[in-house]
Parts: sequence; structure tokens; C-alpha cells
Amino acid sequence: MNTILHIDSSVRSVKNPNPDHDSISKNIALRFVNTWKQNRPEDEYIYRDVGVNPPDFITQDWIAAVFTPEEKRTPAQKKRLALSDKLIAEIEAADVILISSPMYNYGMPAQLKAWFDQIVRINKTFDFDTSRGDFPLQPLLSGKTLVIVTSSGEFGFEKGGLREGSGHLTPHLRTLSKYLGVETIYEITSEYQEFNDERHRVSVANAKGRAESIAAELSS
Repeated sequence: MNTILHIDSSVRSVKNPNPDHDSISKNIALRFVNTWKQNRPEDEYIYRDVGVNPPDFITQDWIAAVFTPEEKRTPAQKKRLALSDKLIAEIEAADVILISSPMYNYGMPAQLKAWFDQIVRINKTFDFDTSRGDFPLQPLLSGKTLVIVTSSGEFGFEKGGLREGSGHLTPHLRTLSKYLGVETIYEITSEYQEFNDERHRVSVANAKGRAESIAAELSS
């Protein structure tokens, strides 16, 4: 049995009274999940919508608690890290991590960044050793697969595209993925939303089809 951890980060709902306001990234991710559940209904499924229910931002007190040895933490510090501990436990349990995210201002939503800030944590998801020279940070988790679903209003953010240097969402997710223990990444992209033309409709349809295909491949 496998465990899927599904993180949505759009502030929009899957379904709205006006369909034009439906979250594209959430609907694409839902195609992946539904296909997986059809093939492997016995698998465990963990879901978090950080777009609607964002984690707390980290604070100075949070950082102080993290860098206090566990056996010396006060009850208040332990309480402050309780959410972080729970989010990290979900990652540790996961075999497949599905993250869906719209591109906001050419990067990830603040809510998704808050989730990463809660889980990229010393002695939990990485350790630090200066004997490694210029690369002292080492991830502690491994063996996981990440499926990234993104949506954007523009297009051409891929390598060689006309906006190659402007898209910071997927590159940021790739960089942070190593602290989730990710070894294999699949990417699903929808573009052209602001143009609302045939290119957009084709892009969304292709993304939904790719989501179903990848889910079928991974759950077979």
C-alpha cells in the first residue's frame, strides 16, 4: 500500500458559481487523484488545501524553538512546533507527493511558501555539517516521487521559451523538492489562462490528460 500526500495551494475552489473562477491547478490535480483512486482504492490519501487553510508563517520564536535542543524545549516551544511536526510527519509517510500551484506574480503563492518554511527544518528534513565544505546542507529523506501541477496566465516559461527567465514557480519547487526526499519528478503544466483562447483550452485539456496518464503509470 502506498500513501499519497496531496497539497493544493490555489486560493480558488475547485468549483464556483462562475466556472470561470474554478481553480485550474486544483482541477488538474483532481484528475490525477481520481485516476489513482480508481486503480488503487486501498492506498492512503492525505490532503491539505494550504491555499484555503494556510499554515502559520514562521516567526523569530519559531526559529528559536527549532534551534533549541529537543530535550530542552519548553512546553510553549513544543506547542509552537506542533504544526511543523505534523506536516513533516505527513511527508515522511508519503510515497508520492502531489503539489498543485498556480503561478502568482511569477512565483509560488505565499501560502505554499509558508508550508515549505514549516517543513524545511534542520535535523528533521535536513542536517548541517560544515565538514561538507561548500554544501553543508544534506537532505534526510529519500525515495519519494513528486508530481508538480502548475497553471499560469501567460506562457513560454520553459527552457528556451520567450519568458524563460520570468517563471520562478517550477524551478523553486524543483530546488526545494530535495528536502522532501524527492528522487523523481513529473511536471504537468497549463498555460495561457489570461488569453482565454483556444491555446488555453488545449493546454488545460492536455494537462488533464497528462495527469491521468501519469497517475495510471505510477499506480499500475
